[in-house]
Amino acid sequence: MNLILPLIAFVVGWILAQTRFAVGLKPAFATLLARVFIPIVIIYNMVFYQTGSLSLMLFSFVSAVLLYALFMQCFKDRLGALCFSYVNMAWLGFPFAIALFGTQISSAMVALYIGGAIFGNIWAVTAVSSEPQEKSVIVKKVMQSPPFVALVLAGLFRLMELQNIQETYWVDHVYSASKIGMTFAGMCVLGMWLRRTKVNVDDLKRSSMILALKIICGIALCSIAYFYLPIPHVQQYIGVMFLLFCLPPAANIVALETHYQGTGVSAKYIASGTIVSCVVIAVYGMLLHFYF
Repeated sequence: MNLILPLIAFVVGWILAQTRFAVGLKPAFATLLARVFIPIVIIYNMVFYQTGSLSLMLFSFVSAVLLYALFMQCFKDRLGALCFSYVNMAWLGFPFAIALFGTQISSAMVALYIGGAIFGNIWAVTAVSSEPQEKSVIVKKVMQSPPFVALVLAGLFRLMELQNIQETYWVDHVYSASKIGMTFAGMCVLGMWLRRTKVNVDDLKRSSMILALKIICGIALCSIAYFYLPIPHVQQYIGVMFLLFCLPPAANIVALETHYQGTGVSAKYIASGTIVSCVVIAVYGMLLHFYF
């Protein structure tokens, strides 16, 4: 089921991309994913908190900051640095993580997603804007983002001690349905996106080299985390932690770039990066299956 559902959703999206419904369905699925399914999964996992979640949030956030700083140091390109560090956790991260590691990895993936989302909401607009952004604007954007709102609600629910309720039957069903919806919506959007996207060989070569650099960084950072950082249950989480470095740029970067710069350069980075990432993650999945 972990592998079949994402494949079915991808094929459905691929087919729907050729229909007249695609124009409305793609943003609808993306909205459901970002504003309904993922927040529900975040709230559930934060209310029924598991040890190590805070450490994973910090790992994800700090890793994104370091990747951004490294790319800027080497290439002096803010947009390229954002594409290098701010990854597509929503559409690809969750579905692939569940497919590779099972639904039990959801809590770890939520923590990693929150760290990356906080980085993205803080830095994405700043990176694509031609003028410096006021701190108040950045803070407001973070506070209005779905992951932050979900965290606040989870905190309120914990204060109300909802984590101690005895009967969680309906809560568990809503959570399970949200995980299925998250996987289906994410892979469906990916299928629609790739069916309509055109990339050339040069774009694929560039994305391959950049992803190779990111994977090297991932090996280094995950090794440091595994051997030297006090992350609880790191043996269980190290696989999904490394998955972060196999993911392509976040899809909403192109929307921000278009809005603030009037260009769409990042679209080809995102499209080619997504194709290369899918291949790399497929290889990663096979290695996990045969050797671990």
